[in-house]
Amino acid sequence: MNRVYYPYEEFRDDLKVLAGKIDQPFDAILCIARGGMTMAHLLGEYYEMRAVYSLNTIGYEDIEKNESVEVFNIPDLRSAKHVLLLDDIVDSGDTLIEVLKVLGEHYPDITFMIASLFYKKSAKIAPDWYVKEATGWIDFFWTVDLK
Repeated sequence: MNRVYYPYEEFRDDLKVLAGKIDQPFDAILCIARGGMTMAHLLGEYYEMRAVYSLNTIGYEDIEKNESVEVFNIPDLRSAKHVLLLDDIVDSGDTLIEVLKVLGEHYPDITFMIASLFYKKSAKIAPDWYVKEATGWIDFFWTVDLK
């Protein structure tokens, strides 16, 4: 499998590009932990937004994809109408589809808009905004730099 290291400097620059592409208003940021957490933190600062939340999913063990996706720790979003949902990569799309299904069950009146740094064209769902197409496995700096 082709593995590519993704350093902080490239992340920072790409996040600025992503922020420039987001052209819809939102009143909360929700990230899929853990991949979207670094994005959510920086974009929360960028947009001067305190309504920054996370939920958890388990869909991978190391680089092996699980048969199903578990979604848990869903935050209270009742005060929101439009939520920016963040993840680092839309790979197969399975995680995102399950997250949107669960969120739709909890919050049918909220509009969720999806932003991601990377997107694989073979995914079952596309983000509203993304920066780069992914063709292999990405080793994000937050997963490798402290090891």
